[in-house]
Amino acid sequence: MIKIIVKDNLIQIKGHANYATYGEDILCASVSSIVYTTVNGIMNLDKKAISFIDEKEMEIKILQENQVVKILINNMLELLEDLTKQYPRNIKIIKGE
Repeated sequence: MIKIIVKDNLIQIKGHANYATYGEDILCASVSSIVYTTVNGIMNLDKKAISFIDEKEMEIKILQENQVVKILINNMLELLEDLTKQYPRNIKIIKGE
């Protein structure tokens, strides 16, 4: 299961969807695509607005909260929330942990 942990100015994405074989999992690819598109959009506008780590898990730390960052992060979370509604056994969003 992919767990998306949202707390304060930190978003962590951990795990694997287990929807299909590793490397062929369209659900993991969807989550990655949503996150990378958001991160790239923010970084193209202001490289100092967030920090992004993509190692064993993904981590977005909001360093400068402005209107554009809020809109893009909220849009990302709404898209991920839509996936959790379609695939509740594979993706979970945890807020405020």
